[in-house]
Amino acid sequence: MRLSRLGYYADFLVYPFLVLALFAVASSRMAPHAWIEWVGASVAGIATWTLAEYIFHRFVLHDFPFFGRLHDAHHADPTGYVGTPTWLSAAAILFGILLPLWWGTNFDLASGLTTGFMAGYLWYVGIHHAVHHWQIRQGTYLFCAKRRHALHHFARQSCNFGVSSGFWDRVFRTGFETR
Repeated sequence: MRLSRLGYYADFLVYPFLVLALFAVASSRMAPHAWIEWVGASVAGIATWTLAEYIFHRFVLHDFPFFGRLHDAHHADPTGYVGTPTWLSAAAILFGILLPLWWGTNFDLASGLTTGFMAGYLWYVGIHHAVHHWQIRQGTYLFCAKRRHALHHFARQSCNFGVSSGFWDRVFRTGFETR
């Protein structure tokens, strides 16, 4: 969906704050031995984000007409201020991940997984912004991500749904590279 300039850049302000706030709350109340669980949950949250990113991009943004039309605006104007409003993505993460996990398990596990998931989302929006707006030096991680994502936009087949990682495209055989 089209966003204002402030709306587009809000993720870069809000998500670092949310990640640090969850970390601070967790660290203030966590027993010393619980750090291993929390860090493990954070790593699992990052990995979970990469799969969620792939599934959401491949199926929701390309197969559901309402979301597809919104996503088509990005394909039509890749450098435009198009994205998900921060309030919506944050609410989905907090109400869809943090609160249910906290209710079903404990705060340490829930905050760790949610922190990792939000860090993964922040990594994704950062990469996605960079590949569309920055001049990137050849041979770098960002250059590979930019090339992979450009193929998603311009290849004559549906491919390369992962932005922050091409891992799931390799797993599900939707990756496309030219040499």
